[in-house]
Amino acid sequence: MSAFGPRLRQALLAGRREGRRGVGATALRRSDGYEFSELREYVEGDDPRRIDWAATARAGNLQTRVILEDRALLLAVALDASQSMFVGRRQSNYDLACETAALWYGAATDDDRCARYGAEPLVLRDVRGRAAARACTARREPPGTPLDAALRLALATLARGARLLVVSDFYELETLAPLLRACASRFDLTALYARDPWHAGLALGGFVRLRDAESGAIARAYVGRGARARFAQAVAAREREVEEGLRRTGARAGLRDEETGALRALARTFAL
Repeated sequence: MSAFGPRLRQALLAGRREGRRGVGATALRRSDGYEFSELREYVEGDDPRRIDWAATARAGNLQTRVILEDRALLLAVALDASQSMFVGRRQSNYDLACETAALWYGAATDDDRCARYGAEPLVLRDVRGRAAARACTARREPPGTPLDAALRLALATLARGARLLVVSDFYELETLAPLLRACASRFDLTALYARDPWHAGLALGGFVRLRDAESGAIARAYVGRGARARFAQAVAAREREVEEGLRRTGARAGLRDEETGALRALARTFAL
C-alpha cells in the first residue's frame, strides 16, 4: 500500500464528501460491527446462525448470509474505454485512468474485496486484499468498450455500499446520467472527469487534418488564432458543465489530467 493508501481508505470508510453528505454517502452508525453483503449456498463449516431460512425456503437449499466487518471495503472501478479515451499528448486518457485505478486499489488491505467492470466483470469472491487489488489493476478493457455497459453490469452484480470509481471524458453524459444517479444511490460513487488533453491550448495552426477519435472520420479545417480562442472557451465551458452535471447525479466529482497526476486528483477530490 502506498503512503496515500491509508489516507484514501480512511476517507472511503468515513464516506467523506468534501464536508457534505449527498446521495449515496455512507454514514457512521451504531451496529454490532458487521454488515450484510450477499446470500450464497451453505457449505460445511459455515456458521449455522447465518442461515437465512426465508431465502432457504425460496431456493430449496440452505442459503447463508455473507457478513462483512464494517471496516472491510469493496473497491470497484469502471473505466470508460471508448475510442475518445485513447487520445492524449504523452499518455492517453485511458492510461491516466488506469493509473488512477491502481491508486484506488492501493487502498485495499487484507480483508477488502475488489472488482473491475468493463466489457466483462471481474469480481473476485475468493481472493481479497492486495492480491485482489493486483488482479484488478492488471485488467485492461478492450478499446471501444462503452462505459454504459460497465455501469449496467455494476448495477446488476455489485453489492450495495461498494466504493465505485468511474473515470471518463463523459462525452455522453446526458445518456450516462440516469445510470450514474442509480450508481450514486446504491454505491459510494466517485466520478473523475478526464480533461481534454489540449485543454491548455490547441497546438495547431493553419490548414490541418482533424480525425474524430470515435468514428475515425477525417476533416480538413483552417485553425487560426480565433479558432484556438474559441476552442479554449468551449473546453472551459464544457468542464464546468460536466462537473456540475456529475454533482447533480450525486457523485463525488473531480478532474483528472496529465499535469495533475492520479494522487493529486484523488486528494483534491476527497479534500485530503
